[in-house]
Amino acid sequence: QVQLVESGGGLVQPGGSLRLSCAASGNNFSFYTMAWYRQAPGKQRELVARIDSGYRTNYADSVKDRFTISRDNAKKMVYLQMNSLKTEDTAVYYCNAEYIRSAYWGQGTQVTVAS
Repeated sequence: QVQLVESGGGLVQPGGSLRLSCAASGNNFSFYTMAWYRQAPGKQRELVARIDSGYRTNYADSVKDRFTISRDNAKKMVYLQMNSLKTEDTAVYYCNAEYIRSAYWGQGTQVTVAS
């Protein structure tokens, strides 16, 4: 069982930056593929970025070159550095952990990009 707690969301102006954090509990964190998803009002939840146990990453086209996902296995933490934020990045951001057939979600953190 893995529990995930996100933090770091908030209100930021277009062009600004935020860093989201996800704290995980439980065992075998280093084996999990970790990801950030987001869901904007009226839209489906979508993958933003993913990092696997070998530190391989992939990103949604809409955030490439602006967002960076990273992990610290010793601290059981995952981060999402978001730069050059746009109004269309406004959403609730969720941390996700997957391993074999198990998937876990955090409660989400709101990111609002507005002037």
